[in-house]
Amino acid sequence: MIYYLYHIPGKKIGITRNLIKRVTQQQGYAEDEYEVLEQSEDINYISDREIELQKSYGYKLDDVKYKIKKMDINITEQTSTFPVPLNKLKARLYECVGMTWGNKEFSFKLDKGHINWILSNVQTSKYRNNRCYIYNKPYYEAFYNTMHKPPVSCQKAASGFPTTTFQDIREWAEDRGLYDRGDSDTQYIKLMEEAGELAQALLKRDDAEIYDAIGDMVVVLTNLAHMEGVTIEDCIDSAYNEIKDRKGKMINGTFKKEA
Repeated sequence: MIYYLYHIPGKKIGITRNLIKRVTQQQGYAEDEYEVLEQSEDINYISDREIELQKSYGYKLDDVKYKIKKMDINITEQTSTFPVPLNKLKARLYECVGMTWGNKEFSFKLDKGHINWILSNVQTSKYRNNRCYIYNKPYYEAFYNTMHKPPVSCQKAASGFPTTTFQDIREWAEDRGLYDRGDSDTQYIKLMEEAGELAQALLKRDDAEIYDAIGDMVVVLTNLAHMEGVTIEDCIDSAYNEIKDRKGKMINGTFKKEA
């Protein structure tokens, strides 16, 4: 769900999920009579920005701030159950970033960074297809239990791969015959496909898809490096050593090195 922060010059700054319906049809402004200042799936961020910009432009402040949406999450000793089917969970989670729920043992606050983990570990209810659930303990261990969290190098990302090592990616590819039956040309094509998905996600400002696309590109690059007889770690080290002492300045959003 994307929220648009729009500006009608000299009139107002507001938030809507549907620009055409809210601004054009209801308020009567053509598309060239207003501008979109920002957009985000995080309702709390966009709501705070609305107030900041209303103050900055000298407009009347909204009386009621957009509030965090909530789901009626049923938490038991073992599970947290979401009142939506799997195919609608992602959108509802993004709407409800910041909401809290818990019981005597667990206390959770939904963070945007948790969503991919939830989507990777959620299961459909055995009793009702329009509900799904996660187990509380692994969710707690993944994000909240700092006393028992393993070292960063051993932690698992939502995909199941460690967050800071590439060896598991190579072992995963080896187990599936990717190195025996694949080739660098195919991996390059795959990389371009993932880059295209990243471009689409950036245009849509779809944070979850951006997250996925970047991760997929790293996996492909890890395998491509292996097929070329090098490791991605060495490639990264080489690139960093090349740029670490480089001087320059930002021009139109791009770092330009000194000649």
